[in-house]
Amino acid sequence: MEAVTRVVLADDHPVYRHGLTVILSALPDIELIGVASNGVEALALVEDLDADVALLDLHMPTMGGIEATRLLTERHPQVAVLVLTMYEDDESVLAAIRAGAQGYLVKGASGERIVAAIRAVAAGEVVFGAAAGRHILGSVAGGATRTASTPLRPFPTLTVREFEVLNLIAAGRSNPDIARSLYLSEKTIRNHVSSIFTKIDVVNRSEAIVRAREAGLGRDVS
Repeated sequence: MEAVTRVVLADDHPVYRHGLTVILSALPDIELIGVASNGVEALALVEDLDADVALLDLHMPTMGGIEATRLLTERHPQVAVLVLTMYEDDESVLAAIRAGAQGYLVKGASGERIVAAIRAVAAGEVVFGAAAGRHILGSVAGGATRTASTPLRPFPTLTVREFEVLNLIAAGRSNPDIARSLYLSEKTIRNHVSSIFTKIDVVNRSEAIVRAREAGLGRDVS
């Protein structure tokens, strides 16, 4: 039986929400499990439902997509965030990426393109439209002033929070200890650990510690 991707949609434009609802509801491999009009509602839906993908607009009342993406990434790292917005300026694109979005499309994208992006981020891929891609490449080119002697961060697929958690794992910290150190719940830490194991291709904590220590992690933790 084909796996079903469970999606939460957040957008403050009723007409656009309805259009996406019609598109997604017609697909056998995608289930729209919740619809929200702002980031707070989206977070609540993800808390209550077992979502695979959060499809977020950037500019919404109460809580926008950037803050919602950041909180979703921290609290539910197993949920892929796909940003779908009217904005394609450098600031918006890079802010969404830094917050943890795995995909960024403008609302002019076709229904087929949006559906393909949902399937891709659900499978762990990173998806950006042409405009967003140009901004990313421009940012990378602008950062070329980094010297060759400056090392890249190990495990670049990890989010900043996941990297922080892995560093503490490498130092021998337990999940409860890590939760206290980062002021997060143990459930959130467990979610981060599960995501880390998948991304660095290990099956247990011992393997994760070995890989992390080989990369130099765990040494700067008191």
